Amino acid sequence: MPCIIRLHERPAYWEPAAQWFHQRWNAPLEAYRESMRACISGKSPVPAWYLCLEGTNIIGGLGVIENDFHLRKDLTPNLCALYVDPPYRNQGIAGRLLEQVCLDMRMQGIQTLYLLTDHTHFYERYGWEFLCMVEEEGGRGESRPYVHR
Repeated sequence: MPCIIRLHERPAYWEPAAQWFHQRWNAPLEAYRESMRACISGKSPVPAWYLCLEGTNIIGGLGVIENDFHLRKDLTPNLCALYVDPPYRNQGIAGRLLEQVCLDMRMQGIQTLYLLTDHTHFYERYGWEFLCMVEEEGGRGESRPYVHR
C-alpha cells in the first residue's frame, strides 16, 4: 500500500521530488528546488511538501506554499501541485494527501488553507469550498480559489 511522507522527515527525497513535480507541472525546476530546500530546513511550517510513495517510487504529491501565483496575497498559505500519477488515480491517494496536509497544518496552528484550481466538483468532496474568482499574476486571467477551514 502506498505511504505518505513529509519531505522534511525524509530529506533525501528533495531532489527526486523536485524533478518529479517539475516533470508533471512544467514549473521551473529551480523553484521547486528552492522551496524544497526551505521545507527541509524546518524553519517554518510553510513551505511544506508531501509525497506518496510506492516502495521508493514517487506516485503522488503536493505542496503548501505562501502564494500560488495569484494577486490575492491575503489568501495564504496555498496548497499547490497536487498530482497523482495516472495508474494510481481513483484509489483515494489525493484524498489521503489532502487530509494529511490539512491535519498537519492545523497541528502547526494554520487553520485555513487555500488552493487555486480549474477543477470543479473535485475538492468539494474533501471539504473545500469555492471562494471567489481571483486575478492570476502576470495578467494570465482569473482562477478559482478554494478554501479549507
